[in-house]
Amino acid sequence: MPDQQHGAVDADHSRPPGLDDGTVEALGELSKALETIHRVRGHLYAAHQLVGGADLTLDRVVELLREAGHDEMADRVEEELLGRNLLPGRWTFQIMEEFDDGYYAAFQEIERDAREKLAGGRRHIYEAEMKQRRRTHGMPGHEATPAEA
Repeated sequence: MPDQQHGAVDADHSRPPGLDDGTVEALGELSKALETIHRVRGHLYAAHQLVGGADLTLDRVVELLREAGHDEMADRVEEELLGRNLLPGRWTFQIMEEFDDGYYAAFQEIERDAREKLAGGRRHIYEAEMKQRRRTHGMPGHEATPAEA
């Protein structure tokens, strides 16, 4: 049964007793920031794959330049670009590992710790309450949970 005072959609997303609006909003913003970092991680992995693909394409570039008689340019591509670090001492896989093990892991741990300590581990309380405010109760497609559909 939804919490009538705060409008939670189900028990997993209801506000624990005594949890104030400011804390719910802060946890919602922290969750939103973490979701952005998840997207950043995806973009970094996309860059990792794109850079790797470009590096592998350089093999063909070197081959084509040599076939066309441009050995000096082929040598330059092969020596200066092929297998080059993206950042000093790092290929993209190393950047990804550092990101995953450092910033990303810390961000996830802090968001999880805040939820555990402040909201009994419940996720998306802010969004669940927003859903209750924004949906049209009783209308098809506006059910609070899949069980109501």
